Amino acid sequence: MNIKIGEYNVLKVMKEKPMGVFLDDGDIGILLPKRYVPRGTKIGDELKVFLYHDNDARIIATTEKPLGVLGDIVKLKAVSATDYGAFLNWGIMKDLFIPKSQIHNIIRPNGEYLVKIVIDELTGRLAATERLEQFLSNENLTVKEKDLVTLLIYRRTNIGYEVIINNIHKGLLHYNDVFGDLGIGDKVEGFIKNILPENKIDVAIGKIGYERVESQTEKILRLLKENKGFLPYHDKSSPEEIYTFFGISKKTFKMAIGSLYKERKIEFVKDGIQLL
Repeated sequence: MNIKIGEYNVLKVMKEKPMGVFLDDGDIGILLPKRYVPRGTKIGDELKVFLYHDNDARIIATTEKPLGVLGDIVKLKAVSATDYGAFLNWGIMKDLFIPKSQIHNIIRPNGEYLVKIVIDELTGRLAATERLEQFLSNENLTVKEKDLVTLLIYRRTNIGYEVIINNIHKGLLHYNDVFGDLGIGDKVEGFIKNILPENKIDVAIGKIGYERVESQTEKILRLLKENKGFLPYHDKSSPEEIYTFFGISKKTFKMAIGSLYKERKIEFVKDGIQLL
């Protein structure tokens, strides 16, 4: 049976014991402790569980959901630090260890750090590493222009945010394509804008297509029509509200509604804008 450590597995309940249930792994079984056993579970049921090693290197199951699985790059909060490394909270009872050799500088409790979840070569257990560059390459691209991708904000540069694309490649999100606040470790959906010489990649946030290429005035008119001719947004709305709903900056929004007002396509009413 193919058991995947650090990932979700669907396994059948093979026997019950006072400490929990044992799940069929083709061998003696994997313990799902009693506290994680869903109410009403019986022998023969299939459960979706996450597998990891306990402190005694035994494979154990949980129905808790970690903040990331094997291969993911995630931002995790440090719980404690030792001379040998640090422990990170990744959403399950057992903290994730990051060896000292995989730490860039210093990890302090309550600090948040961008790490990749890996299998430690020495112990064979799940661990974390801050040394992400070894896992990123643009040599052989798995994406093309206009592809929808997941972007993880990696670090700031002078011209934009360096991002990690689909956990594999590096790209650049230019500041003039950003309308809201982004922090290191944030994940957003985007698309491949341009692939440049030497496989350098420019990306943008959002989706390419009709919603992306239409002008901002066309977008506002479309949204008004889709919402019975009224939208509760105006020049006093916060930049965050406007960006969340329209995906544009407040400055762009004000210019667009000003243009629509001059064209007598909308009117300003109490608490919003109305389609004429």
